[in-house]
Amino acid sequence: MTDAVPAMDSNRPYLLRALNEWINDNGMTPYLLVDAGQDGVQVPPSTVKDGRVVLNIAPRAVEQLVMDNREVRFKARFGGVSQWVKVPVAAVLAIYAQETGQGMMLPDDGAQMPDDSPDPTPSPDGGEAPRRSHLRVVK
Repeated sequence: MTDAVPAMDSNRPYLLRALNEWINDNGMTPYLLVDAGQDGVQVPPSTVKDGRVVLNIAPRAVEQLVMDNREVRFKARFGGVSQWVKVPVAAVLAIYAQETGQGMMLPDDGAQMPDDSPDPTPSPDGGEAPRRSHLRVVK
C-alpha cells in the first residue's frame, strides 16, 4: 500500500479569478503585473518596461476577457488600436487594485499547469522520485 499524495494543479488561476472578482466587486480597477519575458506572453512590445508589463483588466477596459486555468486573454486598445493580449497564468506576478494597491503577489506554488504535468520520473532504484515539500517557512 502506498501513501503517495496526488499532485494538485496550480492554485494561481483560482487566486487570480477570486482576486479579480473581489477587486471588481469593490468598484476598483484590477491591474495585472506580468513577466513579459516568459514564453507565451503576447502583449504589444511598446507596453513592456524592464521586462514587465502592467495590464488594466477592468471590464470597461477590455473585451472578451477569459481567465481560465492556463491563460488570461482579452482584447484591448493600445494607442487606439484594438489588439489581442494573451498571458499564461504562470507569467502573472501579481493582481492588485490600481486605486489602493491592495491585492496579492501570486505565489510560486511549484505545481504544474493542467495538461502539462509529466508522468512522475522514476528514481534509479525503480521507485517514484522523491517529492519536495511545498511548505515554506514564513517569518
